Amino acid sequence: MNFPKELRYTKSHEWGRRDGSRVVVGITDHAQKEISDIVFVELPKDGQIVEQGKAAAVVESVKAAFDIYAPVSGKVSKANRELDLNPGVVNQEPYLKGWLFEIEMANPTEWDKLLTADAYEKMLNETAK
Repeated sequence: MNFPKELRYTKSHEWGRRDGSRVVVGITDHAQKEISDIVFVELPKDGQIVEQGKAAAVVESVKAAFDIYAPVSGKVSKANRELDLNPGVVNQEPYLKGWLFEIEMANPTEWDKLLTADAYEKMLNETAK
């Protein structure tokens, strides 16, 4: 599986890519494989306030619906509206075109609490045993 080193991860399988005070959010390669064929994505509205560890979006697959949690607190500055037309992009490119939304961070210290790629991979290996 693919876990880009420049990203940070949550225990609930979201990733974050930091660009200054903004964090682009998506779900990991592991998560999209577990969820399988994504058929619908309910994204947060621009300007919506989200809280670290709280549900911010929903991804639906042929299996079930899954909450997507905010890796950091702040205000949603942009949502990936391309997913309204083609939610399957999340399965095809979870780290590129399949991003979900962007947050303007309220508390940058929350970033430091997220898992590195190595720590996330170690967590997955331990839970697979």
